[in-house]
Amino acid sequence: MPDISLVHSFIQRVTDNVSKVILGKEQAIQRTLLALLCEGHLLIEDVPGLGKTMLARSIAKSIGCTFNRIQFTPDMLPSDVTGVSVYNQKSQEFEFR
Repeated sequence: MPDISLVHSFIQRVTDNVSKVILGKEQAIQRTLLALLCEGHLLIEDVPGLGKTMLARSIAKSIGCTFNRIQFTPDMLPSDVTGVSVYNQKSQEFEFR
């Protein structure tokens, strides 16, 4: 388990860095980092043009990760993003697609 002071320092550095780009969204930054540290998932919803993509891109860049974006449509299913296991009758095994 990591030392709590190291985690706090990490959160503070990333928050300070992202806050230079994303103004007035401290709660969104903190919640995004919380989801990241908990190895959870996060759906960012807001009206168009308020920095959702910029928030995710800034955090990814601050921690040295790559960033990819998915534009959702009303007909999308979770399996469209995560993939699905399909049974192959020839090999009699499940294949991930």
